Amino acid sequence: MKNLMRIVAVCLTTATLVPAHAQFAKPEDAVKYRKASYTVMAAHFGRLGAMANGRVPYDAKLAAENAELVVALAKLPWTAYGEGTDKGETRAKPEIWKEAAKFKEAADKMQAEVGKLNVAAKAGNVDALKAAFGPAAASCKACHDNFRKD
Repeated sequence: MKNLMRIVAVCLTTATLVPAHAQFAKPEDAVKYRKASYTVMAAHFGRLGAMANGRVPYDAKLAAENAELVVALAKLPWTAYGEGTDKGETRAKPEIWKEAAKFKEAADKMQAEVGKLNVAAKAGNVDALKAAFGPAAASCKACHDNFRKD
C-alpha cells in the first residue's frame, strides 16, 4: 500500500507541474481529466465520510491514507477548466467561467477544508475526523450547488 501511495503521489505531483495547455490536446481531454479527478477524489472522500458517520469501523491508518490522497487529488481538476471545456459531456455550469473569481474562491475554500481534514485524520481519533469532515463536505456541496448541473 505504501508503494502504491508513493506512485500515486509522484504521478499527482508530476501532473500538477506540467502546464495545463501541455496536458490537454483537446478540450474534451480536459473534461475527461477533471471528471476522472473528481471521481477518484470522491471515492477517497467517501471512505472518510463512511468512517466519520459510523457506517464503517474507524481505522486511523486508513483515514490518514485516504485524507492524504484527497488533499493531493483536490489540486488536480482546476487546470482542466480552460477555454472550450464548457461544452460537451460536462455538468459544469456557465457560472464557472462567468464568475471565475467566485469559482476560484470556492476551490480554494475546499482545498483549505480538506487540508484541515487531513490534519484531523492524522490526529488518529474519530472525533477529530468527525469535526473536520462536516466543513469539508459542506465546502464540496457549496461548489456543487453553485457550479454543477445536476
